[in-house]
Amino acid sequence: MTIRNGHNAMLPYLGKLVTVQDMAPEIKLFGIELLNVGSAQFADYQPGQFAFVSAFGVGEAPFGIASTPERGNVLEFAVQRLGAVTTEMHELGEGDIVGVRGPMGNWFPMEDFKGHDLVVLGGGIGGAPLRPVLQTVLDHRADYGHLNILWAARNPSLLLFREEYDTWRAAPDTELHLTVDEADGEWEHDLGLITDLLEKVAPAPKNTIAITCGPPIMIYYASKVLQKLGFEPKQCYATLEARMHCGIGKCGRCNMGEKLVCVDGPVFSIAEAGRFLESYL
Repeated sequence: MTIRNGHNAMLPYLGKLVTVQDMAPEIKLFGIELLNVGSAQFADYQPGQFAFVSAFGVGEAPFGIASTPERGNVLEFAVQRLGAVTTEMHELGEGDIVGVRGPMGNWFPMEDFKGHDLVVLGGGIGGAPLRPVLQTVLDHRADYGHLNILWAARNPSLLLFREEYDTWRAAPDTELHLTVDEADGEWEHDLGLITDLLEKVAPAPKNTIAITCGPPIMIYYASKVLQKLGFEPKQCYATLEARMHCGIGKCGRCNMGEKLVCVDGPVFSIAEAGRFLESYL
């Protein structure tokens, strides 16, 4: 039996879907209220941690938690329809019961980031695990320096959390930059890859932390641009959720050299993970 934080890490807690929101084509935001002792287990989860969500009778899949406990007791997960589990989840509605196993993994060291400027780069569904970082900064705005948000997707319809952009823009000392690979007729922002946008914005590396989540190829090339801009690997963090399967370090599917993403991560500095990023492409 694997025990984590005083509970069986293989045992899911029951949770009730209290909100199901269409965010983008094939992407929904699920709000889960944990039942019984599950709510106590998730009382102090941190930005960057993940959990497994079960669709009963089909299976489970890992998702980065897209909320913070400071904003309420509802766990939020952005789920893209990709396989059997996520397809079944997309058929569920408010009131349905799911299983939740976690919280798991390490997290972004938000205490260490205090007093620093931040550059947050979110690509597609990879923006979901970064939302708790943004919420933490915005809820404690005076603790952090300038916040630069670079947000990207293949097309405008796939940009996540669009209803929150005005709130982000209105926060003190905060900038939001948007880009897409393919624009529509109403698009008024940047066009191109997030790496192009990063070079255009060109944040200064002094006293700055960069935080990235997106497809592995995006993380890889974003780290190269950040290096070109003068960022050291220890200033750059990423969350690597690809290829996780068991969540407890038993299956080895998320092997990254001597580290396992599910146990030692999913949050790594590029100083730790940089030489393994190419294997994730």
